[in-house]
Formats: sequence, C-alpha cells, structure tokens
Amino acid sequence: MGTTSPSAELWRVETHSHTHYSRDCVTHFKQVVKVCRAKSIDKIVITDHDTAEGALAFAKLEPDLIIPGEEIMTTEGEILAFFVQETIPPKLTPQETIKRLRDQGAFISVSHPFDRHRKGAWEKVWLDQIIGLVDAIEVFNARCLHMEDNEKSAEYAAQHNVLGTVGSDAHIPYELGQANLLMPPFEGVSSFAESLRTAQQKVQLSPAWVHGFSTLAKWQRKYLKRPKPLTHGNQL
Repeated sequence: MGTTSPSAELWRVETHSHTHYSRDCVTHFKQVVKVCRAKSIDKIVITDHDTAEGALAFAKLEPDLIIPGEEIMTTEGEILAFFVQETIPPKLTPQETIKRLRDQGAFISVSHPFDRHRKGAWEKVWLDQIIGLVDAIEVFNARCLHMEDNEKSAEYAAQHNVLGTVGSDAHIPYELGQANLLMPPFEGVSSFAESLRTAQQKVQLSPAWVHGFSTLAKWQRKYLKRPKPLTHGNQL
C-alpha cells in the first residue's frame, strides 16, 4: 500500500477492536490499554457493536491512544466508523447510516465485506451501491476463516480505487495486534486518510478458536445475566 522511508516515524494502528460494550466480548478497557502498551500499538480504534458510548468514554481517559469508533449493523451489512462523535443506531439503511456518519465528520470503512461466514458481510449488489459513498473497505480481517475472502475484498478495493483498512477485529486481548497498519502520524479524519494512502500492512489470520470466546461471551450475558455496562466509572 505504498512505500515510506525506513527512517520515518510510523505508528502501529489497530482499526477494528471490541470491548465489553460489545455483546460478544468481555474484554475490559484496562486490558486493552495494557496489551496495546505491551505490543507497541500506538493508536487503537474501539469499534464496539452498535454503540460508541464505551469508545467515547475511553477516549477521554486515554486520548493519545484511543480513537472512538463504532461497528454498525445496517439493513444490508456492517459498517466501520472512526473518529465518531456519537452513536449511530443499528438497522438503518446503509445510505442513512453513511449520511449520519458524514454529518459528524467520521471516517467510514466497510467491515469484512466478503466473509462468507459473517452475518454482517455484504452482497455485492449492495456494496456496489455504497462504494462511492465510503472512504475505504476492510481488505483484511484477522477473524476471517478463509484467506480467499480477504483477497476478494482487496481485489474489490483495487478495482474501485478505494483505500483499504485492516483490522484484528479483536474480541479477546490475545487478538490485539493480529492485523495492524503501520502509518505516518496523523491528526483527525483528513490526516488519517492521507496517512492511510502510504500505510503498510502487518497482518496474520487469527486461529479459528478465537470465535469460541465470542460465543462464550454471548452465553455469559444471556444465561448469567451479566449486565451490559451503561457507564464507565467502575467498568474499566
């Protein structure tokens, strides 16, 4: 994805991750920060499912590390948003979701568009309708079980001359760092987009067993009545 001088400063950036604000994750904020520091991750976008509340709260606590984001389920597939200002509700049309994200100045990508096993994947006919409205698509997701699905996303991005993001889609601390971008430093959405043009990918697929932890988290919430946090004060 372009070249950068070996001597230039690069940030290691995670653009797709989850915390206990997602229904299928029990990773707490302190764990995220600890692992990011241990793995030299400079910036991380928190993209919890259908809520930005946790990400916005965490960004106030660690503004140099956290970029608030959200992964939003539309009527046709999931959208990733970075630098969000407020939560976008799920189950809107893709066009309405994108419009609301534009209104708050977010950077917009598309989650794992061709993952054959993912509920939030996209039918090509719908992706074709929004490709000119988004900033990027996710060309590598570490949770894809088939590398061919990521390759299909990368080919689609190249065909449409669209920027590509990569993400670990981490739901447990182990996954953080599985798929990151090495990017020149940036500030804000426009600077991020420019940096993304020369970003380098550092990626590897996660083992299939990580999906079991998402299933376990859902089970805990359903059967153990573990409440979804609404405030962050004592939920870090």
